[in-house]
Amino acid sequence: MSEVKVNKISPRTNCGTVQLGDSGDTITIPAGATITNNGTQTGFGRTGTVDWDTTAKTASFTAVSGNGYFVNTTSGAITVTLPASPSAGDIVSISDYAGTAATNNITIARNGSNFEGGTSNGEIITNRQAVTLIYVDATQGWVPTAESDSSFQQTLFVTATGGTITTCGDFKIHTFTGPGTFCVSCAGNCLGSNSVDYLVVAGGGGGAARHGGGAGAGGYRESSGAASGCYTASPLGACVSALPVTAQGYPITVGSGGAGASPGDPNAPSGNNGNNSIFSTIISTGGGAGRTNEPPTAGGDGGSGGGRFCGTGFSGNTPPVSPPQGNDGGTGNVAYHGGGGGGATAAGTPTTTPTAGPGGAGATSSINGTPTTRAGGGGGGVYGGLGANGSAGSGGSGGGGAGAKAAPSASAGTVNTGGGGGGGGSSPGAETGNGGSGGSGIVIIRYKFQ
Repeated sequence: MSEVKVNKISPRTNCGTVQLGDSGDTITIPAGATITNNGTQTGFGRTGTVDWDTTAKTASFTAVSGNGYFVNTTSGAITVTLPASPSAGDIVSISDYAGTAATNNITIARNGSNFEGGTSNGEIITNRQAVTLIYVDATQGWVPTAESDSSFQQTLFVTATGGTITTCGDFKIHTFTGPGTFCVSCAGNCLGSNSVDYLVVAGGGGGAARHGGGAGAGGYRESSGAASGCYTASPLGACVSALPVTAQGYPITVGSGGAGASPGDPNAPSGNNGNNSIFSTIISTGGGAGRTNEPPTAGGDGGSGGGRFCGTGFSGNTPPVSPPQGNDGGTGNVAYHGGGGGGATAAGTPTTTPTAGPGGAGATSSINGTPTTRAGGGGGGVYGGLGANGSAGSGGSGGGGAGAKAAPSASAGTVNTGGGGGGGGSSPGAETGNGGSGGSGIVIIRYKFQ
């Protein structure tokens, strides 16, 4: 085989064309050789291929002919502007990088040229969609020649066991009214589901005896419902993200209610705090106990704070989380009237003659398919010797127990609502008013399963 070694091949004068070989010949480029094109190419099939830019685009940009782009709309919609003044054969490819185009669309701006023969921009609105566009002529403009609107990845949904399981359409609901384990065997993926919504309510506090304060509701924490829609979450769930899950067991703790104060015990006239409920990283704090000042007592802070007799109500949202898991208890500032316990959406009410403070209102969620109100505060108790000048506080909506007047026991918080117990009453010469016990909490988990 003969060999010619030169640094440059140029056409003869006035010819302007250099030909390599004749028709039917094979031109071989050996391995390791590189051809660099600094001019314009024709006949190499550019209208059928692109060079892919593997650095994903995260903001709007103008495409260059011959390039393919992965567009990441995880943080918001993006506009891809096609080249201005294109020539026939110009080509651009666009692919949805993260499978989020259905939520955050990719707009394909035509930039003055027609798009499929019309004057509207294009859009990618399907997850994992990819499209190749070629500029044909001024009449049709940019025309798709290849398109995919499906993923090769299998659609997977969360699969789990534990608690009492019900379904609502395409959504599965696990309800825990006592301790258990949420066992995830498949964590799903973004094409199906890979996170769960939750409601975690702690046990309510126990009410005080002897015309004392109503107890605070258990802490109330909820996600927004965006991951497993089709239900209305409480205002406390606004903008709260669902929890991603992995294939493992998640121990569930459902807090019990705090015991109400024992009747007739002048050394222990205050109730007991409720107990925490826990799912994964979500901890809802037990409700604060209703308190008296005979003798002076400390405590009563909690998910929602306990009400008090003859003193400032105790603090809710303790320890603090955002959004708040509860509210403060009511102040007892009138003799023989107890303040109401705090609830999930409202503080306990201070005492006003002739009424002890009502408990604060709870929150309503349809996470289990039925609108249900939980985490109401307990009403304050009152001294029975006040006659018509004294009445007990009502329990807050959502399971709060009503306070008592005179010797009878106050009402307990409703089971599995986290309601606070009512404050006990008292009678002349008979310190026998029992504070109501707090209601136990609840944990509800919901996700898309098909």
